[in-house]
Amino acid sequence: MAKTALNQLQEQLDAIRREAYEAGYAAAMQAIRDLTARSAPGGAMGGATGGATASPRPQRRGRRAATTPAETPSQPARQRQPRGTGRTSNRAASQTATRGAGRSGGRPQRGNNARMIEEILQASAPRSLRPAEIRTALQREKGVAMAFTSIRHALGQLEARKSVEQMADSKTWRYSGSEGAQG
Repeated sequence: MAKTALNQLQEQLDAIRREAYEAGYAAAMQAIRDLTARSAPGGAMGGATGGATASPRPQRRGRRAATTPAETPSQPARQRQPRGTGRTSNRAASQTATRGAGRSGGRPQRGNNARMIEEILQASAPRSLRPAEIRTALQREKGVAMAFTSIRHALGQLEARKSVEQMADSKTWRYSGSEGAQG
């Protein structure tokens, strides 16, 4: 009984979060539409249109702010929840089909970041490298822009495999040469 109540509460919280996200997203998209509509005619037709488009904008914001809290808890949650779920799964399925048919490869293989970083460290074998140097080498040699968090995660994986090691009291990493640890 208590689990059912907790589950219902969790579902309600999730619905509220979804609604708030969707409302914020809709507001942001409307602001972008307003901005593009205001800037495009103003540049093409001159100052007369700029004054005409400047007045509706505050009204729209006021209207959105007045209607969003009233509508958010009731109607959009019932309408948007099933559509959002179906749309996500359909989109994922169509992207998977497109990748398989149109392109060879699609998404990079699992563990590819660690392999590339290992190759970079192996190429500069006796010397140890900082993550920034690894990132620069990845961009220069492989043409890959990788986030520092991804580099750090891959270094942690390689350290667990004993392929690389962190130098004592420094932020540099070097290839340790453990060939048997690769799999």
